[in-house]
Amino acid sequence: MLWFKAFHLIFMVTWFAGLFYLPRLFVYHSMSNDQISIERFKIMERKLYFGIMTPGGILTLVFGFTTLFSIGWNSYSNMYWMHIKLLLVFLLVIYHIYCGKLLIDFKYDRNKHSHIWYRWFNEVPVVFLIGIILLAVLKPF
Repeated sequence: MLWFKAFHLIFMVTWFAGLFYLPRLFVYHSMSNDQISIERFKIMERKLYFGIMTPGGILTLVFGFTTLFSIGWNSYSNMYWMHIKLLLVFLLVIYHIYCGKLLIDFKYDRNKHSHIWYRWFNEVPVVFLIGIILLAVLKPF
C-alpha cells in the first residue's frame, strides 16, 4: 500500500508540474507574433500535454484510487475531508480537460484570450493544490 501512495505522490508532482507550466506557455504563446515562435509553442504545448500532463494525471488517479480502495472505501465513508478532496480532484480533472481545449484552440489559431487572462488562469491549479494538500494532511473533518 505504501508503494501505491508513493507512486501516487510521484505522479501527482509530475501532473502538477504540467498544470503549472502549460498555462505559462499559453501566456507566452498568446503574446507571440512571429510564426516560428508560434509553431514552437504549439509543439511544446502538445508534448507537455500529451507526454507529461495526461500520463501524470492518469497515473495519479490510478494510484490514488488504488491506495483508497486498498485501505477500503468504508474507512473513508464518514471522513468528509476525503469527499471534498475527491471533489477538488474532479474539478482539477475538468481544468486539465479545459487546458486540452485551449491547446486545440491554439493549434488551430483560434485563441480568444489575452496573456492577462492566461496569467490568472495559471493560478487556478495553485488553489486546488493548496486545498487538496491541506485536506489530506490536516483531515479537518
